[in-house]
Amino acid sequence: MIPDFLITHSGGFHADELLSSVVLTRLFPKARIVRSRAPEWITPGDNRIIYDVGGAYDADALIFDHHQRGAPLRGDGQPYSSFGLIWKHYGRDYLAATGLPDAHIETVHNAFDTSFVLPIDLMDNGAMSPAVAGPLAVLTLPVLLETLKPVFDEPDPEALERAFHAALAIARQFLEASIAESAAKLRAEDIVLKAITDAGDSRVLELPQGMPFRSAVNKSGADHLLFVVHPRDRDWCLTGIRRADEGFELRADLPAAWAGLTNADLEAACGVEGAGFCHNGRFIAAAKSREAILAMAELAVQEAIATG
Repeated sequence: MIPDFLITHSGGFHADELLSSVVLTRLFPKARIVRSRAPEWITPGDNRIIYDVGGAYDADALIFDHHQRGAPLRGDGQPYSSFGLIWKHYGRDYLAATGLPDAHIETVHNAFDTSFVLPIDLMDNGAMSPAVAGPLAVLTLPVLLETLKPVFDEPDPEALERAFHAALAIARQFLEASIAESAAKLRAEDIVLKAITDAGDSRVLELPQGMPFRSAVNKSGADHLLFVVHPRDRDWCLTGIRRADEGFELRADLPAAWAGLTNADLEAACGVEGAGFCHNGRFIAAAKSREAILAMAELAVQEAIATG
């Protein structure tokens, strides 16, 4: 069934129905969003999808609310918001509509559900506070989207409707960018895994361009790798590899003698013509050519082995 209407509640808006609207409007671009609590709108019918309003969850009837007694729970007992329910039933179709390869849909769907959808569900249900983000609490996506609501004494009766659609456009950008990033990581993973195979026992992994590499390195079990090199615009880059997903500790730091140096000073410190820059934190360096960056990488490997 292709709906004519996408029905959600009127009044103030939140991240869950905004993000649900992003998914549904991608799948049903001709459907009109109606924000209402009127019974004639929030009663299921054969021309509508109802979400975050209506007091029922019945996928067959195309109503996806979570505010009622006996509200739907995930298999682990955590609560759904309307976004979680819409993602459960329409997320895979949404990913297919973005052009994601069929082989990646289930992986991205599940990973996105855990990393992005679940926190929205928990916050909307009061099961998690933005305060867990500490000083960054006011910068969480649900809080930022709600700041787009008109102030309480805005006299224009149409201001809230305009604000909803403005917030919807912003929510769409965040959701689409997050999905695109997830898809790109899977594409990168295939490239990195091949490069790891090609590298053999080398401690340095050379990639054809900058890309996410940590998950593939971890998945491959290539614990011998210490550094990654790749071209970058007009120069070449040398970076360390983090020991774990959390924290910034590297498997090996770049040499202490290089820290904070540039150009001639760095060339003198490392003895490599074309050396251009080393961050003071010793996690990234740059050089003017592939030959120079590989020479720097080899020096960094030798020092890491000698001091490790």
